Amino acid sequence: MASEDVKTSESAVSTIVNLAEEAKLAREGVKAPSYAVLSICKSLVAGGVAGGVSRTAVAPLERLKILLQVQNPHSIKYNGTIQGLKYIWRTEGFRGLFKGNGTNCARIVPNSAVKFFSYEQASKGILYLYRQQTGDNDAQLTPLLRLGAGACAGIIAMSATYPMDMVRGRLTVQTDNSPFQYRGMFHALSTVLREEGPRALYKGWLPSVIGVIPYVGLNFAVYESLKDWLIKSKAFGLVEDSELSVTTRLACGAAAGTVGQTVAYPLDVIRRRMQMVGWKEAASVVTGDGRNKASLEYTGMIDAFRKTVRHEGFGALYKGLVPNSVKVVPSIALAFVTYEVVKDILGVEIRISD
Repeated sequence: MASEDVKTSESAVSTIVNLAEEAKLAREGVKAPSYAVLSICKSLVAGGVAGGVSRTAVAPLERLKILLQVQNPHSIKYNGTIQGLKYIWRTEGFRGLFKGNGTNCARIVPNSAVKFFSYEQASKGILYLYRQQTGDNDAQLTPLLRLGAGACAGIIAMSATYPMDMVRGRLTVQTDNSPFQYRGMFHALSTVLREEGPRALYKGWLPSVIGVIPYVGLNFAVYESLKDWLIKSKAFGLVEDSELSVTTRLACGAAAGTVGQTVAYPLDVIRRRMQMVGWKEAASVVTGDGRNKASLEYTGMIDAFRKTVRHEGFGALYKGLVPNSVKVVPSIALAFVTYEVVKDILGVEIRISD
């Protein structure tokens, strides 16, 4: 699939970009976007490895976050980060901590690959247009422009892999006591298609798109802006030979992740709840047990917001925020650093301003 996308991109670019434009870019000191097959593949590999490594490292916290987001408020089983992790360990064992991680990695690897690649290409295109509009050949991306590039990258990547995210959410919340068991990602996809129709694979897509703009956009904008500020100002003596250490880049990634996830978190809660709607014989975590068992129905994003706040209070929009905050810092930081380290190893240029 990646090679097919590469061939399509190359043919499209060759018909749009002519040699005169390339020469103009060279004279202006702006590197034209490279669409060589090898460069694209390296960028995709780096993004995929970054996503897989970062998500696997925090898989137990990721699962607990989703369980807290969707569990029935009248049948509480998970009550906090420490208690929740202990409960999973006691009832499901070590494997329970990583339930759904295989599907998550299968989703996040192409998601991260497309996201990072899309961000670099969008940034180059936006920078080129910005320099043309301002007439300043030395202009650099502003935080707002980075926000736009990051948002575009996030929407493209999320939309491309959303069906996998939807079934991953259901696989994550089912336990050994669930009345019906999805046997894996492909079984879940085929079951949802057969019982609920193709549209069901995109339940919760709208809040995901809305949430992606501040989440991914702010991640990239804060991370890149922090890096540029530290390099230019040489603040705190953290810059050595115009480069930041791995530890400093980790800190920049952590700050970016914290800002992004806090702003977008309520939309993530609504997305997860909408994904559970229509699930026949849903996991007991969602429906509750015994006399508290109840169906979960939302007619749309606004309805989900309204019912959640009315029945559970405003705080319900931030259920699972603590484990998510604990996981998002190392997860985002590892993703950025792994991506840059892998690209350095593969010999791919990563600085847009060079």
